[in-house]
Formats: sequence, C-alpha cells, structure tokens
Amino acid sequence: MKAIEQYFNSSTLQSKNTKVIALLFVVLLLLLLFAGLRDSSTLITHEKANALYTENKIQKVKLDGEWLYLYTPEQTYKIYKEAVNKNAFFTKYPVYIAETSTFLMLFMGALFVSAGAVMYLWLRQKSRGFDKNVYMAKTEQNTLEDEPVEALTSRVTFADVAGIKDVKEELEEIIDFLRAPQKYRDLDIRLPKGVLLVGPPGVGKTLISKAVAGEAGVPFFYQSGASFVHIYVGMGAKRVSELFKKAKQMAPSIVFIDEIDAVGKSRGEQRNDEREATLNQLLTEMDGFKESSGVIVIGATNKMEMLDEALLRAGRFDRRIHISLPDLEDRMKTLELYLAHKPNEVNIEQVARMTVGFNSAALDTLTNEAAIYAMREGRSIVLSTDFEAVKEKVLLGKRKILSFTEEEREIQSIYQASKAMIATWLDVEFEKIGIVNTRLTIQEYEIVSKSLLFARMKVYLAGSIATKIHYNEQFTNASQDIVQAKEIARKIVYEYMMSENFIVTSEQEEALLRQASTEVEALLKTLNTALLETSSYLLEHENVTQEVCRDILKKLF
Repeated sequence: MKAIEQYFNSSTLQSKNTKVIALLFVVLLLLLLFAGLRDSSTLITHEKANALYTENKIQKVKLDGEWLYLYTPEQTYKIYKEAVNKNAFFTKYPVYIAETSTFLMLFMGALFVSAGAVMYLWLRQKSRGFDKNVYMAKTEQNTLEDEPVEALTSRVTFADVAGIKDVKEELEEIIDFLRAPQKYRDLDIRLPKGVLLVGPPGVGKTLISKAVAGEAGVPFFYQSGASFVHIYVGMGAKRVSELFKKAKQMAPSIVFIDEIDAVGKSRGEQRNDEREATLNQLLTEMDGFKESSGVIVIGATNKMEMLDEALLRAGRFDRRIHISLPDLEDRMKTLELYLAHKPNEVNIEQVARMTVGFNSAALDTLTNEAAIYAMREGRSIVLSTDFEAVKEKVLLGKRKILSFTEEEREIQSIYQASKAMIATWLDVEFEKIGIVNTRLTIQEYEIVSKSLLFARMKVYLAGSIATKIHYNEQFTNASQDIVQAKEIARKIVYEYMMSENFIVTSEQEEALLRQASTEVEALLKTLNTALLETSSYLLEHENVTQEVCRDILKKLF
C-alpha cells in the first residue's frame, strides 16, 4: 500500500479525480479479495469428525477440492477428505459438490474490471509524460534518505578470535583508550584517528574490529564502503556525514568501514564525481573531530595500493596493521577454537599441517564440513580422518585458497628460505617470512640509497635463483617477486636517475637485473648450509624471523 500511495502521490500525477478513482478501485479489489478468500470454517481432527458423525450433529456434507466441509447447526467444520471414511459420510448424509459460486464469478469480474481501469489510468498518465524510471529512482532515493544510521552492540571478544597475537598487542592501546579516554586526555596523549586493517579476504578483519568494540564495550557502527557509493550525487557524502555525527554523539565509539577501497580509491584516472564527493566528505570528517573525541575509525581492505594518498597521510589512517594468512601455530589455535564445542578426537597439529594457506574462514568451513561428514557416517565424534575426507571439497569451493602438497611445501620452503637468508645477510629488514607470505619492512624514507634498493632487488630474485640451483628448474611461484625486482630496476634507472649514464635505455635495466642475479647466485652457494637449515626450520614452523636467521648464520660463520 505504501508503494501505491507513493505512486499516486508523486508530483507527476496532476489529476486529483484520477487518484481518487484509482484508489477506490484498489480498495474495492482488496475488499473482494478478503471476502472471497476468507474461510470461517474450523479445522478439526479425525477424532472430532467421528464424534460429530456418532452424535448425529451433521446436517450436510460438501466436497470442495481436497477438503470435506461438515455443516452442523452451530458452525461449519472442515477436514482433509482422506482423513475420514468418505463412504460412511457420503452414505449417511446428503453430499454437495462445490461449484464456482456466483460470488466468485463476480469477484473475478471485478478483478478484471479493476485491472483494466488501472491499466487505462497508467497509459493515460504515461501519455502525459510520466516516466516510471524517474519515479522509481525518486522512491529509492527517498528510501535511502530515510534509512537511519544505527549503532550495534558487539558481543565478540578476543576470546572468540584465535591466532592473531601480534594484532591483539597492537590494538590493546586502542581498546584501553576507548575504555578510559580521560586518562589519555589528562596527559595530552594523541592516539591515531584511524586504523587500517590490511590483509587478504577471509583472515577475519571484520571479526577483529568487532572484538575491539566488544573488548572496549563501546557502540559499533558498521558500514560497507560500497554502501556509500550511490548513483545519486550527494547521497554518499550525506551518509558519511550522518554516520560521523551519530558516532560523535555516542562517543567513545568505533566506526568500521569494510572494503574501504570501494570509496577510497585514488582520485583522477577513472573519474567518478559521486565517489570523489564521498571520499572528500570522509577526509573532511576525519579532519574535523579531535584526537580526544573518543571516535576511532577502523578501515579494512585487501587492496591498500588502490587507496588515495590523502587517506593514508598522517592524521587519518596513520596506523596500519597487516593481517597475514595464519601460520601453523595460528591454525592450531583457530582449530582448537572451532572444535571447542564439538565432541572430537582430532589431532589438531596434523590437521593444521595439512591446511597450509587456509584462512580463518576456510578453516571454519572445513571444521563444519568435517562435523557434517562425521554425522553422515553415523558417528557422534569428529575424527582427523573426517578433515581429510572433506578437504578437497572445501578446496574446490574455495579455489583462491593457496594449499600445497608436500612436494610443493619443500619447493616453497627453499624459495622462501633463500629470501630470508639473503635479506638477513644484506641487512634488509623483514618482520616475518613464511611458507605463504613475505613481509619486508619498507621504511618510508624520503632519501633511499641505491645500495638498499639493489639489496631489495636481490631479495626478490633470491627465490627463483635458489630453486633453479637446487632443482635445475624454474617454477611459477616466482612470478610476483620477479615483477617486484623489475619494478625496482625500472625505478633505479628511470625514476631515481641512478644510472651511470645520463641517457638511459632499457638495456640498463637488464644489466642491473643480471648483475643482481649473478651476485645472488654466488652468495647462495656460499650460504647453502644455512639455507638448508632455514628451509628445515620453515617446514617445521612455517615462519621464520630475522632473529632466527641471524642465529643460524652465527652458528655457521
């Protein structure tokens, strides 16, 4: 009815009489529909029907489709026809077969007349220039404008999130500030306005933000970046303004913007006025509230390189937390959490070792599928074999999961260990290098030496050279690192003008890459023993830190 009223109240319908007539037809149609379909009969059971039969209270019987109607002096009853002995009822009482009633015929006639009238009125208004698409757009816009911004109460805590020890430590300050902001204000301590969670899909960025809100006990405003981008100019900016206004009213609070790259893409190349207006409003809002206001903005993205530089500058999202795929220890803790309420006899370490490359969401799906498989097998306890039975099914459903066979793990361990060794030897800092990820520490210096850039290039080339030495073969896992090495070579020659010649050519890029490859190959042969030990460490622990690499090198050199 609301949609109908909006239709007839739109500014394009000028005739008052037309609106009145159309509404009367609609009301008549609804009344006839209600009267025609209303059934006041009481549904009864087989026992009740037999009691009426035995007590001779039935006056007549009517058969209408699948139903048998029993008429008594007091009221009418109905029962499914197959639920009683029809022969007994039909023999004892007069039976009527339901036919199309005069009322129903009138109802159908009114229905056709009403439909014809509405069609006539629609065609008449269309001839006057009424554009249905314009109306629908206005209706949708009004709906968006009326949709309120509401805070959520998060009941998720860090106890519900496993395997993110480093992330928890980085977020403890934020939680403490939200719990007791006054002690920070008293000491004039400024915390970041924005925290950016960066990581591949499925690692739990949204869950982590909910856990922060749950630990702090503050209101939680959830918005998807895509929800700000509308086809109506100004709607996204208005939505952002309303969101921050509400968050400041309920401070301390958390504003979480999922997939922030949908609204925070770099401006310029693919121009979109509505997206740019929304992004500008977001930047303005983040500049507009004080550091001590009690509002923390958490953004999540897996495409940090696409974000606008203005969004990443100091004073906005100036704290970035990288969340990588879980390693062996993280997967074990995650599986323990997911199996906590499931009766099981699972070797958690065994399952964790066979799920290299699984993110938290995939582990959740795998655990659930294993439990379903156990139930199908008629067991009330989940076993390790259930995980093995459903692993391929989960992999086929999640093709983006990076999962290795034992042979691939060995190749990857040599590949990643070589990068860790070369980085440690050349003093290229890294946080952690694992079977499935590499996290070099990239300091944002204004002035960077050619030696440091050249060293980084060597790190990216180390993996492909090491596997070629050990297996006399090249593998596809090197593609992205080689792209990174080429990019550094391009910048050295063209962007930073560090070439020996003033007139640069592509041959100079090739010469740099070949020089780096030759030096890395010689260095890897020297460090071969350390490389093999690091590879074994990676196979066992799946991650290696720079401290561990230094200890290995100290023992051997």
